[in-house]
Amino acid sequence: MTQIDRRALVTRHNPVIRGIVPMAPLSVGNGEFAFTADLTGMQTFPEAYEVPLSTQSQWGWHSSGGRHVWKLADVPLQYRDGERGGYPIRAEDREETYHWLRQNPHRLQLGEFGFRFVSASGESLTTAHLTDAEQTLDLWSGILTSRFRADGVPVSVQTVCHPQLDQFGVVVESPLLAEGRLEIAIRFPAPGMVSTSWDRSIALNWGEADSHSTECRRVSPNEALIERTMDDDGYRVAVGWSHGELMRESAHAFWLKPGGGAGRLEFAAGFARSNAIPELVSVTETIAASERHWESFWSEGGAIEMAGSRDPRAAELERRIVQSLFLTAIHCAGSLPPQETGLLYNSWFGKFHLEMHWWHAFHFPLWGRAGLLRKSMGWYRDILPAARELAKAQGYEGARWPKMVAPDGVQSPSPIGPLLIWQQPHPIALAELLYLADRSDDTLEQYGELVFASADFMASFALWDEAGGRYVLGPPVIPAQERHKGEQTWNPTYELEYWRHGLDLAEQWAQRLGRKANPKWADVRDKLSALPEAEGVYLAHENAPDTFVRTNTDHPSMLGAFGMLPGHTVDRETMRRTLDRVMESWSWGTTWGWDYPMAAMTAARLGDGKRAVDLLLMDVTKNTYLPNGHNYQRPGLMAYLPGNGGLLTAVAMMACGWQGGPECHAPGFPDDGSWNVRWEGLHRFM
Repeated sequence: MTQIDRRALVTRHNPVIRGIVPMAPLSVGNGEFAFTADLTGMQTFPEAYEVPLSTQSQWGWHSSGGRHVWKLADVPLQYRDGERGGYPIRAEDREETYHWLRQNPHRLQLGEFGFRFVSASGESLTTAHLTDAEQTLDLWSGILTSRFRADGVPVSVQTVCHPQLDQFGVVVESPLLAEGRLEIAIRFPAPGMVSTSWDRSIALNWGEADSHSTECRRVSPNEALIERTMDDDGYRVAVGWSHGELMRESAHAFWLKPGGGAGRLEFAAGFARSNAIPELVSVTETIAASERHWESFWSEGGAIEMAGSRDPRAAELERRIVQSLFLTAIHCAGSLPPQETGLLYNSWFGKFHLEMHWWHAFHFPLWGRAGLLRKSMGWYRDILPAARELAKAQGYEGARWPKMVAPDGVQSPSPIGPLLIWQQPHPIALAELLYLADRSDDTLEQYGELVFASADFMASFALWDEAGGRYVLGPPVIPAQERHKGEQTWNPTYELEYWRHGLDLAEQWAQRLGRKANPKWADVRDKLSALPEAEGVYLAHENAPDTFVRTNTDHPSMLGAFGMLPGHTVDRETMRRTLDRVMESWSWGTTWGWDYPMAAMTAARLGDGKRAVDLLLMDVTKNTYLPNGHNYQRPGLMAYLPGNGGLLTAVAMMACGWQGGPECHAPGFPDDGSWNVRWEGLHRFM
C-alpha cells in the first residue's frame, strides 16, 4: 500500500472563512500559548464574535485580592462519616468564600491586540467597511492568512505563533499603512472575574481600571517592555515592530502608529511571567520556525485517510479528524491538563477538569505522539503532595486527584466535583499508554509513584460490605453521569469496571518494577461488587431508580465499561442490549461531545461498525463541528475539546484495533466496502 500523501490530506482540510462567523474564530498556538484572531488576523472586532478573542498561556493566572484571601478549610464540609469523607459541596453561610474559591485562581487574558482602520476623513472603520474577505489557516505551516478590503483598500495579514516561545507575530501589507490609516491597538482588560457563574464569566472585564497597573518602558527604538501588575500577580509583554511609534492612549491601552511611508509592517508580542524577560524573535524567524514545526508534526505520528469511501460522510469525518489533530496540539498538549475550552477562552474560570484529561489526551499515544501526553503528566508529580494531603484529610490512603483545579492542585468547592471519582484511575491508564509507547525502565520509574499512589487511594476508598461479602464504591459518590445524587448513589457501572482495571494495571506495574504490590489492590479488585444490571441491561449504578425511564439524560456512562475500557467482567450480550436500549431511549440532546465517541467505541468492541460510525457522526447539536474544527455544545460553550479528543481516540481504535480485538483491517468500521480507511503510524487501543 502506498504511503498517504500527508500534505494533500492535511491541506484539503485547511479552514477557510469568508465573512465573520461569530462562533468560529481561528487560533494559532503551541500547547503553552495561543492567540485567537478575528477575520482581520488580529483581535480587531471582538464585539462581532460570540467567542472571546483571547490571548492565553499555561502560566498566566490571577487571584482577585491576592492569593490567600480564603482557603479550602474556610468552607464547611458535608458527608463526613466518622473518620472518612468531608466534601466542600455547599456554600451554606459562606457564599463569598465559596465563590471566591471557585473562581480563583482564574486564567488571565493577557491582552487584546487589534488593528485600527481609519477612513480618509479620519473616522474609525467598522466591520461594515470590510469586504472581499477570505481567511485561511494553513495547517501544514500553522500560518493564518487573512485577505480583505478595508474601505475598498486591500489588506493582507499573516498571523503566526512561535512553536517554542509564548509569542505571536503578524505581517501586514496594505496601502493603508503608507497613508497612515492602519494602526495597531493594544488593550489590557482587568483581571477580575465579572460573574460567579462560569458561563457568564467568559466576557472580558473592561472596567475596574484601578484594580491593575500597566507600565511601559522603551527598550530600543522599535521595542518596548510592558509590565502588568494585579494584586499578587503580574506578567511582562515585549512588543517589537519594524517601524513606527508606540504611544500610550490610556492607563491600559496603547497604539502603534506606523511611520516612514512603508506599505509593510511587522509586529511581534512575547509574554512571560513577571520574573522573566520575554524572548522576542523576529516575525520572519517565527514564520520559519512555525513552518518547520508543523511540517514535522504532520509528517510524523499517525494519519488516517478516507478518500475513495462510498459513504458520503467520509469527507466530513476526515475533516473533523485533521482539524481535531491541530486543535488538540495547540490547546491540549501543554504542561498542564487543559481546560475544556483549551487556550481559546475561559470556561469554568479557566480551571481544568481532571476527569476530562482522558478525553483531552488519551489519543496522543494512539496517534504516535506520546511526547505530547508526557508534557502534562509531569503536573501530577508536581501536585502529588497535595493529592496525598487531600486523601489523608478524608481518611484515605494514597493520593486523591481532585476534579476542578488550577495549577496549585487544590480542589474547588462544588456541589458535584468533590464527589466525582472517575478521574482517579486516569493517571494509571495514561501511564500505561506511555509505557506501551516506551517499554523502558525509565518510563516505569517516572510514573510508578503516581500509579501506586492512585491505586492506594482506590483500594482504601472501597468500603467492605460484610453482609454482601463485597467491596462497594460509595455512597456518597457522583458518577460520570452527573445527574445522580451523591448520597443516593453507589456502585456506578463504569466506575466499578474502571476500579478493577486500574488496580489490575497497578499490580502489573509493581511486577514490572520488581516490587511487592499492595495486597489490598488484589483483594479489592477481586471482591468488588458485580456490575449492576436489571431487565437484562447495565444500570447507571446499583441504586438507580429504573432502567433508563427517568434517568436517560446526560452521559450514558455505563457504556464506558466496554468501550473506554476492555471490560474484562462485562457480559457482551448484556452490553449489547444496553447499547440497544440507550439508542432507543436516550435523550441525546442532553448529552455531551464525548458521549458519541464513547458509544462508538462500545459499538466497535461489539463488532457493530455501522453503528459505531453512525454514533460518531450522529446529527445532533452537541456533535456539531464548526468551520474552525471546534466541537460546539451550546451558547457559552462554543468549543469543547473533550469532543475533539474523544473523536481522535475512537477513530484510532476503530482503524487500528484494540488489544484482544479482531485481527483485521479497520475492525471498528463497516466491512461492507462503504469505507476505504487507510492509516499509518497508529497504535492499538488497550
